[in-house]
Amino acid sequence: MRDRTRGRWGGLLGTVGLIAVLVLTGCTAGSDDSASTSGAAQPAGADAAREPGLQQDGAAETKPGAEVPTNLRVDQRSIVYTGSMTVRVKEVERAAADAVTIATGAGGFVGGDQRTSVTGDAEASLTLRVPADRFGSVVDALAELGRQERREIKTEDVTEETLDLAARISTQQARVESGRRLLAQAKSLTDLVMLESELAKREADLVALQARQRRLGDLTALSTITVRLVGPEAVVVEEEEEADGFLDGLRGGWEALLGTVRVVLVVFGALLPWLIAVGVPAWVVIWLVRRDRRGRAGPPVAAPAGHPAAPVPAPRNEPPAGIPSDRTD
Repeated sequence: MRDRTRGRWGGLLGTVGLIAVLVLTGCTAGSDDSASTSGAAQPAGADAAREPGLQQDGAAETKPGAEVPTNLRVDQRSIVYTGSMTVRVKEVERAAADAVTIATGAGGFVGGDQRTSVTGDAEASLTLRVPADRFGSVVDALAELGRQERREIKTEDVTEETLDLAARISTQQARVESGRRLLAQAKSLTDLVMLESELAKREADLVALQARQRRLGDLTALSTITVRLVGPEAVVVEEEEEADGFLDGLRGGWEALLGTVRVVLVVFGALLPWLIAVGVPAWVVIWLVRRDRRGRAGPPVAAPAGHPAAPVPAPRNEPPAGIPSDRTD
């Protein structure tokens, strides 16, 4: 009996010891890898080529959540370029074909293509993905397809997010490796199941971080240009720019009032069937109750036969004030 008890306590202590080792390993992996982030910040495999802000001339070391160094050059930073433009052309189909040629010639591809073939009013909306270093030249070439009517360029600096993701991936990879080493040292079925579950969670977190890194690398490596080609007779309706002032406030107040009225009407419409279904029967019940009360009260009771009613005293004819009376008491 004592041997069994000792065996159970021994297995329990062994499980507790493995859990403590896992916790300490997870805590120390972050501190150990944060000190060597400069050597592991480079993404693995093909992803390294898509990180312009990593491991390039003079790139400073970083830690998860650290601030971005201010001495990075423009070509060392990770910047997402997006552009949209409207160009009026004589022949939409021909201009769209030329736009595709410009994008593919620059090393890009067509991400979306929508066209309406109507004589004079034809339109085409193309989404082009081109390398970031060819972004400006491609935009200028598209503007020369006809008469440019609108151009909008936006940029977003994602250097901090790029460096942070690289450091977090490096730390997570170290945690996965430590989990695999502990799994190889498991001696019981309970420890094996527990370590496999922990390792699967760490690997899933690593895969999610790597997917975010690939998505961010795709956005920085390939810029997006949305070009709208319109025919000579097409009517272009552009979105109005936001304006601050009295008229803008008046417009906002009027729209808020209309929205409130709509809400009130919707609520009233939802309650109207209930008012009819409940209010009409309630009104009928109240009317019947009142009529029943009036019926119970009945007409005034007349005096019985043979008992004359008490005479009503005649009113005294008093003279008006100030006029002497002829009657003597």
